[in-house]
Amino acid sequence: MKILMVMTSHDRLGTTGLKTGLWLEEFSAPYYVFRDSDVHVTLASPKGGQVPIDPKSDLPENQTSAMARFKQDLEAQKALSQTSKLSEMNSKNFDAIFYPGGHGPMWDLVDNLVSIALIESFYNSGKPVAAVCHAPAVLHRVMYEGAPIVKGKRVTGFTNGEEEAVHLTKVVPFLVEDELKRLGGQYEKAADWESFVIMDGRLITGQNPASSEAAAKALMKLLQGNQAT
Repeated sequence: MKILMVMTSHDRLGTTGLKTGLWLEEFSAPYYVFRDSDVHVTLASPKGGQVPIDPKSDLPENQTSAMARFKQDLEAQKALSQTSKLSEMNSKNFDAIFYPGGHGPMWDLVDNLVSIALIESFYNSGKPVAAVCHAPAVLHRVMYEGAPIVKGKRVTGFTNGEEEAVHLTKVVPFLVEDELKRLGGQYEKAADWESFVIMDGRLITGQNPASSEAAAKALMKLLQGNQAT
């Protein structure tokens, strides 16, 4: 089984002068869910090479067991520093696609034509698409059968309340919750910062960093179910 993980190449937090990028837990936890299930994982980003990590995601209060494992895993660190270019990826070579979040994707993946076409290619060929936290924002221009891919589907993603709590409501290009609703998604959420994942057919979305492991497990369950049929 093969899964493509797509991450940001963007490291600037709007016009704040601060750094952003990938939220490390949202990569680490799914990566090990996949690896421990003997899945072949390919990492890609718009520019290829080293993926920028949001410094806030690595603060002491945000540490998780998956992150601790990553810091001892030279192979995983090397993989994250040598990601493939997104433009070189083809859905034919994978069983599913997974987007970790962090604020970075809000700038370089939401309107990325290569990413949009890739998601459409996966979905149109009957393959699952999964995204966590801010990453459901990458779906906002993805179409399926002439309508937004999220229209009429149960979805979740980073809440307005969570964005407000990190004081970035006015910094991000748009609010994930508002945008998913605007597109006709049946947006749902749990309490802020609690793990919450929705699977609607082949579309899997997770609300926040705490949802990353559960989202990856939901994707594995879906793929293993597909294999069994």
